[in-house]
Amino acid sequence: MADALALEGLYVAQSQAYEPTSRGGLSRSDLVACDGAVDYPLVTRLDYLMILDQVAAEVSRDLVHAGTVVLLDSEQVTSPPATAAAIYSLGFTEAARRVGNVRTANMVALGSLVEISHICAHETLENALARCLPARLLEVNLEAVREGRRMASGVVATPAKAIAER
Repeated sequence: MADALALEGLYVAQSQAYEPTSRGGLSRSDLVACDGAVDYPLVTRLDYLMILDQVAAEVSRDLVHAGTVVLLDSEQVTSPPATAAAIYSLGFTEAARRVGNVRTANMVALGSLVEISHICAHETLENALARCLPARLLEVNLEAVREGRRMASGVVATPAKAIAER
């Protein structure tokens, strides 16, 4: 996502945190994107949030506001976070199984996010993936992104602060 936003001319800062996932720990990646230089690289308020596992459901609650668009995996997140945000429960893991690789659920979610939010063009996202993924993984990941796009078509979201307004 960071590469796609940068390809579209935005300035992007990314931070990541990984706990021991073998013990059910949290993995998290945050992006800050804007038209000018990023003055603070950490997220202070979320416009979009993807939750792919129950362990992450409440972690970002303090960063969510009424205009946040939350996408969550309907199979993995059975108790959505308590928030006034717009929550969309979609079958990312199920769609990844249809694609043939359950490990692509995050790519299904990414395709859905771009379809719903319009934060970048689908072609830009696919170009970014082609630039960073090994050839042997590209096609299955592109198919997962496209499956997410199909799954989310027709879902309309109005974020509070839209990069899509560019």
